[in-house]
Amino acid sequence: MTTFIDNILHQLAFDPANPMLFSCGLFWVLFLVFLPVYAMLKHRRTQMMIFVLAFSLYFYYKSSGLFFMLLVCTSLCDWLLSHAIARSHSRRNRRLLMWLSITISLSVLGYFKYANFIVWNWCAIVGSNFQPLDIILPVGISFYTFQSISYVVDVYKHRIEPTHSWLEYAFYLSFFPQLVAGPIVRADYFLPQLRDNRSASREMVYSGLWLVIVGIVKKAIIADYIAQYNDLVFSNPGGYGGFETLMGILGYTMQIYCDFSGYSDMAIGIALILGFRLSDNFRLPYQSQNITEFWRRWHISLSSWLRDYIYIPLGGNRHGRTRTYINNLATMLLGGLWHGAAWKFVFWGGMHGVGLMVHKAMKPRLDRLPDTWLTRAASRALTMVFVSLLWVFFRADSFGDAATIIGCAFTGFDASHIVPFIAERGTWCVMMAVIIALHTLRLEWLESAKQWFVRAPWAVKLLIFVVLSISNHSF
Repeated sequence: MTTFIDNILHQLAFDPANPMLFSCGLFWVLFLVFLPVYAMLKHRRTQMMIFVLAFSLYFYYKSSGLFFMLLVCTSLCDWLLSHAIARSHSRRNRRLLMWLSITISLSVLGYFKYANFIVWNWCAIVGSNFQPLDIILPVGISFYTFQSISYVVDVYKHRIEPTHSWLEYAFYLSFFPQLVAGPIVRADYFLPQLRDNRSASREMVYSGLWLVIVGIVKKAIIADYIAQYNDLVFSNPGGYGGFETLMGILGYTMQIYCDFSGYSDMAIGIALILGFRLSDNFRLPYQSQNITEFWRRWHISLSSWLRDYIYIPLGGNRHGRTRTYINNLATMLLGGLWHGAAWKFVFWGGMHGVGLMVHKAMKPRLDRLPDTWLTRAASRALTMVFVSLLWVFFRADSFGDAATIIGCAFTGFDASHIVPFIAERGTWCVMMAVIIALHTLRLEWLESAKQWFVRAPWAVKLLIFVVLSISNHSF
C-alpha cells in the first residue's frame, strides 16, 4: 500500500524530464477528475474560479515546477499596477505606470529567455570565454508575458477596465488550456465570457471534443511520427542524398504545422468543453498565395498581437511606404526573437519581414495578373518554397548546418532514390500525404466535418475515440 501511494505521489510531483502537456496520458486522467467538480461549481462563480485557478497553477507546476510562483507574482504585479493606472488622472503618471509594468514583464522574460544570449554576444565582442548561466526557461513564459502586456496596455488605453479582483485576473492569465503554448488570449475577448459564466452548450462540448481529437491526431500521431525521420536529416547535415534531404525539409514544414496547430486545436477544444471560446490560431496556412496571407493564417493570435502592439504603435502604414517597410521589418525581427534566443530566429523573422516588404512593393503589379488556377497554383508554390526554406534556419542547429542542408537538397538530387524511399518509409509518406491533402481542402469542408461529428450518435463518437487511442499507441 505504501509503495502504491508513493507511486501516485511520484506521478503527481514535478518531473523535469517529463513536463505535463496535453499529449500525455496523466493530463487526461486528471482532466477527467477535474470535469465533474468543475461542472458542480460552474454556477458558483467565485468557487469555480478558485478551483480552476488552483488546477491551472498545478498544471503549470507539473510543466515548470516552482516557476508557477513566478506566474502568481506576475499576475499580482499586473493587477496592482492596472488599478493604479485606472485611478490616476495624470496622463504622464499613467504612461509611467504602464511602462513600469511592461518593463517588469519584459525584464523577467529577458532574464530567463535571453540572458545567456546577451552574455554570449557580449563575450564574442570582447573576446572572452562564454560561461553560460545556469538558467531554466519556464514553459509558456513568452505566451503569458504577451497576455500580461496586452492587458496593461488595454487598461492604459481605456479599452478595458481592470478586473475588480485579483482572482479574476489570475484566472485569465493562468487559464490552463492556453497557458503553455497559446493561443495568446486578449482580455477584452476572454473576460466578458468569464463574467457571463455561461455553461457550455451541447454543440460547444462536441465541437471541443472534435478539436481535441483533431489536435491529438496532428500532434501525437502525425507530428511525433514524422519527426523521427526529420530529426535524422537535421542532426546529420550533408549526410543524406538530395531527395532524402528535400523530404526532411518538407517533413519539418509539415511537422511544425502539426505540432503548433495540433496543440492549439487541443487548447481551443478543451476551452470549448469548459464553456469558453478562444480565437482560431491556424487556418490551413500552406494554402496561402503570398507571405502576407500566410501570416494571416499562421499563428494568428501571435501575428495579430504583433500587429496591434508593435506594428501599429510604431506607425503602421500611416507614414509613407518607406516607414511602413521599416515597421514591417522591425516587427518581424522582434517576432523572430520572441520564438527563440538565437540569431537564427532573428534571421528567420527578418527574412519574413523582407518577404512582407517585397510583397507590399509588388502588390500593384501582382494584382494585375489574371486570376486563374495556374496563377493561384504558382503563387502557392512560390510561397510554400519560401516558407519551407526559412523553416530550415528555424530548425537547424546553426547557419552552417542550414546552408549545408539547403545546398544538399538542391545539388545532390537523384530521382532514382524516390521509389526506394517510398518503399522504406511508407507510413511516413502516407502521413505526409494526409497532411498535404488537408491543405487542398476548403475551410468550409472542415467545418462540415466538425458539424457531422457533433450530430453523430454517441456510439460513433466513442468508436472514433477508441480508434484514435489505438492508433496513438501504434506509432
